[in-house]
Amino acid sequence: MNRADAIVMAEFAADEADLVRHRWVGSALVAVALLTWLTCVTIFVRTPLAELPQYFVERYFVLDPTSLLFVLLINTVFLGISVYMYSRVRTSRALAQNMLPRAALSLVFMVAMNLGVMSNHLLVLWALIEVTTLCAVPLVAQGSSSNPRRVAWHYMLYSSMSLALTFLGFMCLTQSAHLHGLEINFAFDQLALALQPAGDGWQRLGLALMLFGLGSKLGLAPLYGWLPETYEGAPTSASALLAAVQFNVSVLAVFRILQVFRGSHSNFVMYELLIMGCLSLTVAAIQVMASHNYKRLIAYACVSSAGVIAIGLSVGKAAAYGVVLYVVSSAFIKALLFLTAGRLRAVYGTNDIGALSGVIKVLPFSGLLFTVGIFALLGFPPFGSFLAEMLILSGIVQSGNLIVFTLMCTMLTVIFVAAGRAIFPMLWGPSNRTGSPINEPFVTALPKLGFVAALVLLGVYTPQPVSQLLLLVANSIGGK
Repeated sequence: MNRADAIVMAEFAADEADLVRHRWVGSALVAVALLTWLTCVTIFVRTPLAELPQYFVERYFVLDPTSLLFVLLINTVFLGISVYMYSRVRTSRALAQNMLPRAALSLVFMVAMNLGVMSNHLLVLWALIEVTTLCAVPLVAQGSSSNPRRVAWHYMLYSSMSLALTFLGFMCLTQSAHLHGLEINFAFDQLALALQPAGDGWQRLGLALMLFGLGSKLGLAPLYGWLPETYEGAPTSASALLAAVQFNVSVLAVFRILQVFRGSHSNFVMYELLIMGCLSLTVAAIQVMASHNYKRLIAYACVSSAGVIAIGLSVGKAAAYGVVLYVVSSAFIKALLFLTAGRLRAVYGTNDIGALSGVIKVLPFSGLLFTVGIFALLGFPPFGSFLAEMLILSGIVQSGNLIVFTLMCTMLTVIFVAAGRAIFPMLWGPSNRTGSPINEPFVTALPKLGFVAALVLLGVYTPQPVSQLLLLVANSIGGK
């Protein structure tokens, strides 16, 4: 055996040792995620919605319909992400070497997420969102882009700026209360008492800054620039965490603000969300047309999703149920697409659409799931996203805003055509690879199949307890 062969054998032995040594970490991560998910489901099944809200830790945390829905959602998605990480650690040397810190950061991230979702205090929620950002930065820095640390720093810079704008909004609300001789309390169930019903300039400025800051965390235009770069450059599991988990805590924060301010400043809130939503849809349509990278295309579709949510929230009333349904469906779609995109990246070694062809023949199962995810993303029946978009569009028509209706339909059509033109040849075109199709372990497919089943159920038949929970959340943000 020559020296080169000896080096290769030594590296192979080291890889095998890393895989064996860290295999328990993936199993432990799945076990924790499964236990947490079962706990959430048990709470949902055994807690009558009529008994909510329930407060904990001196009313700093609350379990109400809104927090219950989002706790169920984020932990369901995280269970799928943890199974993906478990399956990948068996085949990826890079993931095996870093599995322990990745798993630890992911668990801290989820602890902060769950506490943030259940927070009954605006400042506590703000601080916990910052904790999730700090946990996500090292995960993003382990990506496969040409300069992952630069991507991580950009993500942290944008996130810090967004949260700083939100904090300035808090200070404006404090100033408003001080000028009126009131003592402000940032607990969600007490905040409205410290605000003048008629409002003043400081209140409107504070509300504008909070919505603008949280909107940038959602990837709404104009501060959306961090999102495509981060989602593309981060490891697949981190992209899914940001898009399908962290995104939702920002949505929840917007919901909380609307629950506090829905009795006042309704027109002001409507116009700000409407402008950001329309800008986001326009930007997403333009960028999807120019995208040659399937992971970046999914990222711009996330910008589009944020725009649809913002427009739906600006309408309120009849569109509110559609917004809540769209948020839930979007989380499953993003998780499905990013986790499947990770499988494509592992096989082909690139995110470039032009380098892939005939994916459905090489990876039949992943190709099929990616196709299903794209159809759900584009709003096809029978998925929940289709029903949600129809409800939002119906609400826009009922509000009489035909210009917004036309813009939304046009931009969604452009995104549909552009995404289909780029993705479908990649999936169904002639394959350049030889050999038999690549088989995939069932364990990797199980969470993705679960996401697909949830999307179909949301579009065809939503169980009555889930439907009632969605309705209660919709009513809390102004639905009827």
